[in-house]
Amino acid sequence: MNILEKRELIKNQELTVENNVENFINNINRNNKSINAFLEINTEYALEKSKEISDKIKNKEKIGSLAGLVFGIKANINVEDFTISAASKTLENYIGSYDATVIKKIKQENGIIIGMTNLDEFAAGSSTESSYYGVTENPSAPGRIPGGSSGGSAAAIAGEMCDIAIGSDTGGSIRNLASHCGVIGFKPSYGGVSRQGLLDLSMSLDQIGPLANDSYGIAIALNNLIANDPYDCTSLKWNTPNFLDAKDTVDLKGKKIATIKQFHEVSDEKVNKVVDNSISKIENFGAETVELDFNYIDLTLPTYYLINYVEFFSATRKYGHKIEDVCGEEVLRRIGLGSYISQQEFSEKYYKKALQARSLIRNEINKLLNDVDLIVGPTVPKLPHKIGDKLDPMEMYAYDILTVIANLTGIPAGSIKAGESNGIPVGLQIQSKHQDDYKILETMFVLENNN
Repeated sequence: MNILEKRELIKNQELTVENNVENFINNINRNNKSINAFLEINTEYALEKSKEISDKIKNKEKIGSLAGLVFGIKANINVEDFTISAASKTLENYIGSYDATVIKKIKQENGIIIGMTNLDEFAAGSSTESSYYGVTENPSAPGRIPGGSSGGSAAAIAGEMCDIAIGSDTGGSIRNLASHCGVIGFKPSYGGVSRQGLLDLSMSLDQIGPLANDSYGIAIALNNLIANDPYDCTSLKWNTPNFLDAKDTVDLKGKKIATIKQFHEVSDEKVNKVVDNSISKIENFGAETVELDFNYIDLTLPTYYLINYVEFFSATRKYGHKIEDVCGEEVLRRIGLGSYISQQEFSEKYYKKALQARSLIRNEINKLLNDVDLIVGPTVPKLPHKIGDKLDPMEMYAYDILTVIANLTGIPAGSIKAGESNGIPVGLQIQSKHQDDYKILETMFVLENNN
């Protein structure tokens, strides 16, 4: 059943909230030791909340739109009384003293937080191998990485350990792993979802978003998460549509959809084969496709990482313990480079030029989107590597070349399973204009309902 069907079963008492929670607890108990998707589970809390919501339903009291649905939360988002470690030894003893705005919204609508999911340390990575608490296994491609940095969130969905998972996306950290694990991940328009309560990796790039096994889960999550927040200065005032209405879209007639020549050129042949087949389906559903050029593909990674280094270095100065004394190699690399670039004599040479390049990239992408509804292509240019394979930093960063564009420009982007290559999931990335998130959902529903 999809999330919408499950929600109705719960509402009509055909599936009890307790049973929904217990099923996930049993699955976590069976599989989490080998998958390592969750860093912390609070079964007592989840069962207590499930009884409260169940009693409300029995008494015909008003319930929220997420009533009885179970959530996993990336461990860099504050949840009261849970360990918010960001998968780092630095914060191993930090217990959340408040709820982030997104968590408040989930709880207000009677969603149930079951636990905190694994990630790359401080969200600095693309494989979830840099976690202080160990690597996460990919349930959809055993022996391979799940992607990162929100790898635990994607693995929790792929391993059927919760209904919806929440991640953060700085340069692809929701979409990258959605592709590798064969689930759906969505990065909303920048400013759509409050970042209050998120431990920043890069404040001008970060965005919180959902992962689920179907588009219904994404739509329900967006309906509740996208809202103006006076406590977040980046938060938009946005008269949002009902994202669940996108489920009624039956075809893509009238849609003009672009593929990008350079996205194809930087991607492996195995990935392109699967994605091209998915794009053919889009054409069969009535969309007009055109091939366009994006001539700044080589600028995207250096621009993204220069900004990331500086903003991450700045963010890490606020912690009580010196991160450099206990952190892993990748976090140390980013702090060191951020410190170097932030020095006055280098800021003009590197950081300010990166900001200029970002404006160039944003203008070009907006120009491309002026004439089309969507841009589609591979989410990640290569298949996930095997756990334990040694990649140098540039090889690891290459995973992000197609996803960082949405973060640099602030546009929404989602990844949905396009198919498989030798049993390994491959994702199709769909991008649209800023605040055109609904169009992405429409396309996802059409692909999903006709699969």
